[in-house]
Amino acid sequence: MRDWSAVYVNAHLATMEGAAPYGALRDGAVALAGDRIAWVGARTELPRHGAPEHDCRGAWITPGLVDCHTHLIFGGDRAAEFELRLKGASYEEIARAGGGIRSTVARTRGATEQELVAAALPRLDALIADGVTTIEIKSGYGLDTESELRMLRAARALGRLRPVTVRTTFLGAHALPPEYEGRQADYVALVIDAMLPAAAREGLADAVDVFAEKIAFTPDETRRIFAAAKALGLPVKLHADQLSDQGGAALAAAAGALSADHLEFSNDDGIAAMAAAGTVAVLLPGAFLVLRETRQPPIAALRRTGCRVALASDCNPGSSPALSLTLMMHLGCTLFRLTPEEALAGVTRNAAAALGLADRGRLAPGLRADLALWDIAGPEALSYWLGGVRPRQVVRGGIEVARA
Repeated sequence: MRDWSAVYVNAHLATMEGAAPYGALRDGAVALAGDRIAWVGARTELPRHGAPEHDCRGAWITPGLVDCHTHLIFGGDRAAEFELRLKGASYEEIARAGGGIRSTVARTRGATEQELVAAALPRLDALIADGVTTIEIKSGYGLDTESELRMLRAARALGRLRPVTVRTTFLGAHALPPEYEGRQADYVALVIDAMLPAAAREGLADAVDVFAEKIAFTPDETRRIFAAAKALGLPVKLHADQLSDQGGAALAAAAGALSADHLEFSNDDGIAAMAAAGTVAVLLPGAFLVLRETRQPPIAALRRTGCRVALASDCNPGSSPALSLTLMMHLGCTLFRLTPEEALAGVTRNAAAALGLADRGRLAPGLRADLALWDIAGPEALSYWLGGVRPRQVVRGGIEVARA
């Protein structure tokens, strides 16, 4: 008799592995042993067991969704600026009036850890209700040592307050703070010599990210920050080639980065280098939509090279106020012409890889028991609807954490 804790039967499985589309297995069963998947297969082949059985009534089971790129922690919002832009105000005009990222920095610096947590909880709850069981949260709106650490502490607190795995990313090199105007080299030194070591000492960062762009940080500055991160034992990620081709894809690959994100202007050689290095391409259709971009990421090159593609919400107050990962799946299909299968892989197995997590994102024995149950006719429906598709049930680590 198998020592299992629960068995889900009368379900169709999108295992996200194997040769079949979606790794689909109709009339399947999933057995759990504590926080791990113990068995996956056809219901007709289910071994004898004494565990409680849950009748899924024909639901589809997917791995729990993984949102691998968010800026979930921030003070205030920029809804008023959204309205101003629609009325014709330029980004520069808004910035000169004290808006833009600097307004978010000011409000984030002025918030306590408890206030940052309270503001982020509704956003996190929306994503959990959408099927998310693992989420990455970046810093990057503090831009001084104490504020960046406060953001990371708030992100860690969210992981204790809600049934979701939180991976934190230090993004001190997100923008140049106003007090360092004209002194970018000094700020980069602060990031390397003070911020990063402090985050590492407190165990607050699981990875390090940099915004490499003409308006942000140079390739050379990025390499120096990456070297400092690696010296501290932290993996790296990169905001790459969003607004121009700065060679970010190749830079990320050369650094062995977990992921390179955005990639609208990446060249084919950079994409090939990413594929060879195992660096995941994270596409962010929410920002593409809100900013009304027209240059699509190089999907053909990503497919041709076999580079793994993930999708994420990029939840942030300025360019992607998005709270639905299933909506990002739809946008990934309609804006970037991904297939629904690519979109689902992008928020499961490939998103997990973008966070360096090999223990989730698929339905297979030995992996984490993170599941989402959906009342849909097939997994393509998750990309078909413009949001609004909510899982009937979400299981994280073998424990039910949400139910419609």
